[in-house]
Amino acid sequence: MKVGIIGAGPIGTNISKKLVNKGYDIKIADTRGLDNMAGKEIVGSPVIVEDVIKNIDSLIIALPFHVIPSIRNIVDQVGKDIIVIDTSNYYPFRDSKITDIENGMVESLWVSNQLGRPVIKAINNQLAYTLETKGTPEGTSGRIAMTVSGDNQSQKQLVMSLVNDLGFDSVDAGSLNESWRQQPGTPAYCTELTKEALKNALKKADKEKAPLLRDKVMENFSADFTHSDIVNLNREIYNS
Repeated sequence: MKVGIIGAGPIGTNISKKLVNKGYDIKIADTRGLDNMAGKEIVGSPVIVEDVIKNIDSLIIALPFHVIPSIRNIVDQVGKDIIVIDTSNYYPFRDSKITDIENGMVESLWVSNQLGRPVIKAINNQLAYTLETKGTPEGTSGRIAMTVSGDNQSQKQLVMSLVNDLGFDSVDAGSLNESWRQQPGTPAYCTELTKEALKNALKKADKEKAPLLRDKVMENFSADFTHSDIVNLNREIYNS
C-alpha cells in the first residue's frame, strides 16, 4: 500500500517507521516544509506537502488539531477514492477553543467539515510512546487495541488492517458520529486496553463528562510523569 503522511511529529514519524518496516511505500511531509524535518529520524521518503498526496492509496493526517484547516487546499486535490485517516485530538489549551466542539460537535465530524470530505478516525487513542514501543505480533496475549470509526465499512476494514500492521488489534467503534467515544476524556482514550476491554470502555463513555475529565487529567499532569504514570492517571480519571 502507498501511504502519504502529513505531519512529522512523534505520531507521524512512528507510523512511517513501522509501516516502512512492513513493506509499505511511505511519503511523509511537514506542513512547515522540508527544513523542519532536518535532524529527525525519518523513515520513508521526506517530501513537500504538495507531493505527499501524489500516487497514494491512503492519506494519514497526524497534525495538531488547530493546523488541520490549513491543509484544506491540499486535501481538495486528493482523489475521492483515497482513504483519509484522521489521528487528531482536540485540546483547548493547545488549539484554542473551537466553538462548534465546545458546543458538542464530534471532533472528527469537525475535521471532516474542515477538509470537505469523509474521514476515518483511527490511531488517535494511544500515546506516541505506546505506538512506538508497545506493538506486538497478531495473536499475542494481552495485545493492545486501537479504535477505528467511520461511515465507509470497506475503508474501515483497510484501516483496521493497517492498524494490525502497526502492531495493534483494532475495534470497529461505529460511525464517525460515534467517534466521540474515543476522544480525550473517555475510558477508551490512551489507557492501553486489550480488544475486549476496549469494547467495554467504548460502552462506558459519557459524552457530557468527557471534556471535564480531559481537563482534569491536564490539571493533574506533571512534566515529571513517566509513561506509566500518564496511562495510570488516564485510567483513574477517565473511569471515574
